[in-house]
Formats: sequence, structure tokens, C-alpha cells
Amino acid sequence: MAQPDAGAMDKEAPLANGAHGFLASDGVRLAYLVDDFTDPWLGAPVLLMLHSANGRARRFYGMVPALARHFRVVRMDLRGHGASAVPPAEVPLSMARLTADVSEVLRHLGCGGAHVLGNSAGGYVAQHLAMEFPEQVRSLLLFGSTCGLKNTSRSRDADAITNSSAQEVFAATLDYHIDRAAVHPGLIEWFMAEAGVNNSAYVSRFIKLMGSMEWPEELHRIGCPTLVVIPGAEVESGKRSYAALLERIPDVTAVTYPGARHNICDTEPDRCAADALKFLAALDARRDAG
Repeated sequence: MAQPDAGAMDKEAPLANGAHGFLASDGVRLAYLVDDFTDPWLGAPVLLMLHSANGRARRFYGMVPALARHFRVVRMDLRGHGASAVPPAEVPLSMARLTADVSEVLRHLGCGGAHVLGNSAGGYVAQHLAMEFPEQVRSLLLFGSTCGLKNTSRSRDADAITNSSAQEVFAATLDYHIDRAAVHPGLIEWFMAEAGVNNSAYVSRFIKLMGSMEWPEELHRIGCPTLVVIPGAEVESGKRSYAALLERIPDVTAVTYPGARHNICDTEPDRCAADALKFLAALDARRDAG
């Protein structure tokens, strides 16, 4: 596999906090972070991480140390999130555009193919990347990510954010995201602060798009090995959508975290990283055996 071109990261001036900048084909500046603590002589593969709605790349901080020892980890801020630019309101927002952004960043880095890890809505984009650009996706790792939000209670969050800040909406729905009794109070405070980082008007547009979509009939197009990690507390509310992933993706592995709320990458980063590494190691073993 072609390895990432380290020089590609120098073609654009670095952004704040160590992020790298890249101009998408429509002129919107995207940001990404690179963490690489692999052995230089091994030419480690790329693991691309895509965050949830109203998230940003830095939310994955707890998973990075373990992953970056084995993979060149690229964490991308989806357009309108984190250090990436917020597109003007008149610029259409679509899944095709979000998918193209990821594809273009991978090409910019010279990646012939990457493992792609998506959390929640980041997993939606990852699924479409695997369907539309299969040559760029070696495997999919989906954490708390179904095949769309259409006709779910979460799709109503967009309208709520239109009338309130994203932070207020997340505060009102905190029990869906995190089990308060199971985490340090500091995580709650930090999570709420993170919910206020992004532009609320754009987040509303983004969630509205996700809430308008579902694609169970397309899942058979995902040809790469796929890991689906299911927060146990969502088994009933997301039962139909998770079942579609497990039934229709041809090469799928499932793991359930009993009782866990939606934001498992925030609340259980070590466990998520360990399961990602276990899955990827099994793929290597399967390839070597074959």
C-alpha cells in the first residue's frame, strides 16, 4: 500500500494547535491532526478517525495513545466543526460533499487506502466513503453509528438547536449521551464545554441532514471488513438500524457494550481503542493466513 506523503502536510500552513490545513475542491478549508508513534521502518498503515455531530477531532484524545503506536492516526475535523471552516449558509450541505471531503484529504496525504473509524455521524460519512470510494477504505470501524437517523428522536435535535444553543440541547439530552453516575463529574463538565465549541447554526444544518437520511438498502455495497460497536443502552431504540448493519454488511463483526450510553468514545476510550486494535490485528492474522 502506498504510504502517506509526509511532505503533503507541509503544502499548507499549519493551523492553530498543531492542526494541518487543506483546501477542499470547493474552497472550504479543512483541518486535520496527525499522530504517529509507530516504528519508522515498518511503514505503518493509516487509521483515519471521523468524529460525531457537534464534535471535533480532539474529542478522540483518549483513544489516540494506544492507536498511534500501531497506526499513523489522522483525525479530521469535518467541515463546519473544530478548526475546519464553517461554509457559508448558501453553500449546499450534502452527504456527497462530506464524503468527498474525506476522500480528498486521503488523496492529499497520498494514502492508497486507510482503515476508517467513525463515531456516530462520523460513521455515517465513513459508510458512504466505503460505498463510493471503496479503493480508499481497507476496513470500517463504527462506534455508536447506525445507518441513518431518519424517523428517530435524534432527528428532532436539529430543530431544537435552531431555537437554542447546541450546548443547551446537549444539556437537555445528556442522559442519552452519557451515564452521569458512571463517569467522573469532570467529564460531564468537559463534554458540555465541548458542545459549545462549534457553530450552533451549522450544527443544526448538519444534524438536520443526518436526520433526513437512512440507507439500509445500500449496506450490501460495503465490501470491506467492518466492526460495529453498539452501545448497549441503544439496543432497543436503534434495534432496527443496528440489525440492518449486522444483516446486510457482508463481512461484519459486532461488539456490544452492555448498558453503555451513546458516547462510548468519550466515556470508554481505552476499551474502544482496545477493541479497534483487536479487530485490526485479527484482519492482519486473517490476511497472513490467507
